Amino acid sequence: MTDLQRWKVTEPYLHLHCGLGEAPYYEESSQTLRFVDIVKEKLHTVNIKQGPSSHKTIDLDDAISTTAHIEGTGDELIVGAKKGYAYYKRSSGKLEYIKKVWDESDGPGKEGRMRCNDGAVDRAGRYWVGTMNDPKVQAPTDEGVLFRLDPDLTLHRMIEKATIPNGMGWSADDKKMFFVDSPTGSIFVFDFDLESGSISDRRVFFHYSDDDGGVPDGFAMDVEGNLWTAICGGGKVLKVSAAGEVVGVIEMPTRMISCPGFAGEDLFITSAEEEEPEKYPNSVEYGGSLFRVNVGITGMPLHRFRRS
Repeated sequence: MTDLQRWKVTEPYLHLHCGLGEAPYYEESSQTLRFVDIVKEKLHTVNIKQGPSSHKTIDLDDAISTTAHIEGTGDELIVGAKKGYAYYKRSSGKLEYIKKVWDESDGPGKEGRMRCNDGAVDRAGRYWVGTMNDPKVQAPTDEGVLFRLDPDLTLHRMIEKATIPNGMGWSADDKKMFFVDSPTGSIFVFDFDLESGSISDRRVFFHYSDDDGGVPDGFAMDVEGNLWTAICGGGKVLKVSAAGEVVGVIEMPTRMISCPGFAGEDLFITSAEEEEPEKYPNSVEYGGSLFRVNVGITGMPLHRFRRS
């Protein structure tokens, strides 16, 4: 068995108190990292060349959980928000819904008790976003759906009966799609057809079970096909090889680790506030902060939404 690579993070890059930090996304052209606080409805940015002093916080009109670039524009982002897909204009801070995901066929009250969670864009420019029960309204059940929004704004329901849909991504050859439903403890893999966007043959790629507790949350993929997955409630990020084996671990100074994202060879890692402060007092101080660690490898390129 190969010895595990090990890293240990002892302090935050940005000492914040996000309710739920998520979706770190590095914009290389501006050398800026952005991430959201879903609970407190904020967008954070920091220029990583200028350092922590460049950190800015923007109040949002609604809860945003995932963001992506749109091909051909620098001002607008496409995002997953409370009610579905929206455009976010950075120059004005305005949010415009373009595709709400729930309708009358879903029954009464579903829009109010749901929100978007994690998301990613595939190589063909389709935006996949998972939805879940909004914890501000009720505890998560299996009402969640993984949606796919195509460039012509047609909406597809790709996975039903998800509870907390989280990290998703694709292999370098675009033949596999990976997907996390956190309460299952598993990262699933599907056969993926790039041309049609269809998925099939769901199976377990990696299952997490550890005495430290926690569940897989968001992940980032590196250029060698490893998945770097946050273990929320477990205080670590695992490096999982393309064969589904743990080959590295990043120890974190707080338990509620939510999502990693690459900026060069650095991994920026978001977190949430400690859910059980009396039981885990040592996790409280840095809960909700942003962390940075050099892991010696770069991430796979992130794709843009191809608006028709």
